[in-house]
Amino acid sequence: MMAQKKPKVADARRQAAIDRMFDEGQGHVFRFWDELSEDARNALVEQCATIDFDLMNRLVAEHVKGAAGKKADRVIEPAPMVPVPASDEEKRREAEAHTAGVKLLKEGGVAAFLVAGGQATRLGYDKPKGTYPITPVKNKTLFQLHAEKIIAASRRYGKRIPWYIMTSIANHGDTTGFFEEHDYFGLPRGDVHFFPQDMIPAVDKDGKFLLEEKGRISMNPNGHGGSLLALKKSGALADMKKRGIEEIFYFQVDNVLVKICDPVFIGYHHLEGAEMSTKVVSKAHAEEKVGIVGLINGRLGVVEYSDLTKEQMHERNPDGSLKYDGGNIAVHMLRVDFVERMNKGGLQLPYHKAVKHVNAIDEKGAPVPKDVKNGIKFETFVFDALGEAEKSVTMQVRREEDFSPVKNAEGEDSPETARRHLVEQWTRWMRAAGLDLPRGGKGTSPWRIEISPLTALDEEELIARAKTGFSFSWELYI
Repeated sequence: MMAQKKPKVADARRQAAIDRMFDEGQGHVFRFWDELSEDARNALVEQCATIDFDLMNRLVAEHVKGAAGKKADRVIEPAPMVPVPASDEEKRREAEAHTAGVKLLKEGGVAAFLVAGGQATRLGYDKPKGTYPITPVKNKTLFQLHAEKIIAASRRYGKRIPWYIMTSIANHGDTTGFFEEHDYFGLPRGDVHFFPQDMIPAVDKDGKFLLEEKGRISMNPNGHGGSLLALKKSGALADMKKRGIEEIFYFQVDNVLVKICDPVFIGYHHLEGAEMSTKVVSKAHAEEKVGIVGLINGRLGVVEYSDLTKEQMHERNPDGSLKYDGGNIAVHMLRVDFVERMNKGGLQLPYHKAVKHVNAIDEKGAPVPKDVKNGIKFETFVFDALGEAEKSVTMQVRREEDFSPVKNAEGEDSPETARRHLVEQWTRWMRAAGLDLPRGGKGTSPWRIEISPLTALDEEELIARAKTGFSFSWELYI
């Protein structure tokens, strides 16, 4: 194969970026240079200038060329956790945690942090997932539902809760434009901060960069662990410190039941002096495809379901409950100073490799078929930071009150299941408030119900607002 000819440009900075690509053995990305417009050439060179070669060379050495060696054997044990309260003592501790969490919220010590870099392609919806309409009556989007929860919490605690939203390069413009179009859903604009996460190149089996197009290198987000780096690089951490923020409530965009800035969770975490904490739910069944929060060789972490044997998946405690039952729902508390520590000297999280299809073209410029696993992506996982925390709390919650993600177009974790879980939750609240509802299948209402977070953020608030003798038919929006 002929050596790739090195392009020459007048701008010294851009020429340096081109030279570096060749010095690093990646000059092949310029193979279609002669076919590119001037704008496309400039865009390609600018993309090259953003690449962290120290990182990429290390990842290729460790994960592609085998320098990382064989994984050590792992001993996995269940993690100690704060259970859903049943005894009087557990209920007393929960009340104590609630009081501590409310105090911190009233002092303005908590920020909300949303990871929202995904496109809703699995839903057949080619827009940012947060713009997906999800509520059963008003068709509010995920972004609006979350925004109203933050507004309601800010009103309840008498302090504005700033909202930091991590996007991706692919959806940043559409996301910020959506918030502009909807006037930030009533939130103060100065309290909503957007920033994209970093992208890194995908490589082939030889560690060579792939081209997505003739003038663009194939890149992928650096994983949800990259959120910790993005908080630092974007200036979000500095902004939090200026505001007196101590704790960060981390959540993902697709969970419709998430209790944003849950005071009980905040309280347990803060009272313990924990650096990072996490919520878990009991698994729906033994072989549910969910990561398990556990101790891995004595350190807290998340065990992917694929790393559990069938015997471990089905193993039971003496009381009949599953031994490995702490399903990770991607809801965390993070101390601001812990996130700073995780960024000292660069992001202190391991990268993982995934061999999969990467959108790329071949040497002739033709797209690589979708069924071909042609590349390697590198990504970090935020839950790997659990093992670095000096103290941590794992809090068990009820799935029906805290977790219903929107991931698939149909079936499990789909818009249909999310809407049903919302209606079931609101139905429980209304019955607890003494409101008369028609009975449907499985004890839920057969009608469409929707309660705005601005009306009632939780069951207790609805009970306080409810009037006796209330009834409805067909659909209800409160």
